[in-house]
Formats: sequence, C-alpha cells, structure tokens
Amino acid sequence: MPDLLLNEEEKMLQALVRDFADRELIPRARAVDEGEKFSWENWQGMARLGLTGIGLDSQYGGTPGGYRQIAIAAEEVGRGDAAASVTLIAHLSLGTTTMHRFGNEEQKQRLIPSLAAGTGVAAWALTEPGSGSDAAALQTTATKRRGSYYLNGSKMFITNAEVAESMVVFATLDRSQGYRGISAFVVPKGAPGLIINPMHGKMGMRGSSTCEVVFQDTPVPPENLLGEEGRGFRYAMEILDSSRIIIAAQCVGIGQAALEAAVRYAQRRQTFGKPIAQHQAIQFMLADMAAQVHAARVCTMTAATLKDNGLPFLNEASIAKLIASEMCVQVASQAIQVHGGAGYFKEAGVERIFRDARATTIYEGTSEVQRLVIARQVLAQYPV
Repeated sequence: MPDLLLNEEEKMLQALVRDFADRELIPRARAVDEGEKFSWENWQGMARLGLTGIGLDSQYGGTPGGYRQIAIAAEEVGRGDAAASVTLIAHLSLGTTTMHRFGNEEQKQRLIPSLAAGTGVAAWALTEPGSGSDAAALQTTATKRRGSYYLNGSKMFITNAEVAESMVVFATLDRSQGYRGISAFVVPKGAPGLIINPMHGKMGMRGSSTCEVVFQDTPVPPENLLGEEGRGFRYAMEILDSSRIIIAAQCVGIGQAALEAAVRYAQRRQTFGKPIAQHQAIQFMLADMAAQVHAARVCTMTAATLKDNGLPFLNEASIAKLIASEMCVQVASQAIQVHGGAGYFKEAGVERIFRDARATTIYEGTSEVQRLVIARQVLAQYPV
C-alpha cells in the first residue's frame, strides 16, 4: 500500500501487518483454502498483533485506532489471505463493534475483553434464507416468557458461527411492526437450542467458517438484550454503513495481491525472447490494474478518514465498497489473463484470489444495493 499521507503510527501498523502476511498468511493460504477449515494459526497470529481489538476502548482490552487503522490492517491481511480478513472483519467491525457501540457498561465489561484479546471470536447473525438484502423481512422471532427472551428461526451464511464465543443475533419481537419490531441479542456459545450447521462447498473464502445457525427455543436472558427493544434494525444498518469501509479495504488487499502476482509472473515469463512484461499489451494491462487498485484505495481511505472525523460518510462508504469490490473481481480476472493457461491452475495462486474476490460484490450489501444507496444520495443532493 503506497503512502497515502499515513502518519508514522499508521506506517508502522502497515509494515507490521504486511510482514505478518508475508511470513504467515501467504505461505499457508493454499493449504487453508484446500482444507476448507477455520485457521486457528491465522487467528492467533492476528490476535498477537492486536488486530482483534483495534478501535476498542483500552479499558476493555482494545488497541488504539480508528477506521483508518482498521482499513490498513484489513487491506494487508486481505492481501495475504482473503479468508483471514473476512474472519477478522466479521469478528471486529460487525460482531464486537455492535457490542461495543450499543452494549451497556456491564455488557461491555463482561463480553468485550476476551474478544478484543482474541481469546474469543465474535459472530454477527442477520442474514436468513429468505432475507438478505431485504434485512427488514427477517423471520427469526424473539418471544418474551418468564422473564427471558426465546429465539426461534434460522440464519444463513454466518461467518465465524462455528467458532464464536459470542454471537450478535437480530430477531423480531413483533413481525407486524416490520423493522421496528427487530431487536439485537447476544447469544453465547453452547446456549440451549442453538444448533450450528457448517456450510461447505463455497467457491471462495474457503478458509473462513460459514454456517447455518438454527434457534430452537433458545433462551436469552434480559441482560443480553443489546440497547433498546425495537432498535435492532437501526443498529444493524449503522454497523453495516461503517463496515462497508472495511470490506472495501479488504477488496483493495485482494486486488493488490492479484496485481503483485501478475507483475511477478510478467517479469519471469518469457515469450519471443523477452519477458512478457516488456510487451506493450501486458504493460497496458498491468497499468490498468494498478490504476484500479489505487483508485479503490483512495476511495476507501477517504471514507475511513471522514468516519474517523465524525463527518458524513455514507455515500463515500458505499462508493468505496462498490468500486473496490468490482475492482478486485476485475483485477483478479486480469491477473489470470496475464498468467495465461498457468493462471487457471492452483499452483499459480491467482485462481484462488479470483474465487475469493467474487464474494465481495455480494456480502455486506450487493453492488446493486450500493448503487441504490449512492443514487438516493445523488438525487437528494440535486433536487429539481
């Protein structure tokens, strides 16, 4: 990642995480992908660096930083192994941040220290079989009985669920109220009636844990209600608005990995008596890839800077997520093209990068949803 006016602490963080990615994530990436299992080695490495608690208050064991720092870390981890970055993002900018932002003092003291230290993992359960982009249509219910809440229903595509110590779950107390009936709860590992079904066969991000989560009259004590009843949907949307920035940073890392792989191969591979990097057609392709990665990085860091400074950032976050996710798919595809036939096989590594990239235009707000968000902002700015 080039120096985009990073301060000295940000440069140190960038160098630290990049070195970790080079030494640990990249050498393990292929085996983790083929094993299709959560990597505790990767997780523990990120925890040792303090990445699992960036931006959380120090009184709960967090490490200093804002969205710029989280974006720097997410990019460098994503450059090393996209599956490791999605694990970190689901833990930090979704699950733990929701507890940190909306939990009361007792909840934060009880729940966050182990998550910040990385001895525990967080998950975030919003998506359901029948409600993805239309999150307000969720069907999981929370019924109050005998002083507790009881959850019934199921969630789909939940990252980290299989290994999570704490899971933020969104459920409705009253379907007739639409999004106003949704509340947020923390469900601990091993809760009665909690069933975790690992999902296998993913195209990419295979080193992250993805699960179906089923609730069968799962009890949740009132002290595990996050914030106020009926405000869960607002909490979820606020978290997603800011987490888009970190997904964009992950995408920049994926694109950077594809670019670096293409450049290295182009300098080694020879045709017609010289490295293909000396052919203008390849040079133009590499130039386009570098320009796309750079543009996405600028958008992402702009959104992160706005967020950290308390300025409006919703439009910029959606633009960053849209541009960065579509960029990394395109750049990963171009990296395969540079590699030619070799790129179509596992040994080159770029086919894994391409498979990982493809999910990014879907999760945490599809490209179509981002375009809707951006269009609404544009139309509001220029009324007739």
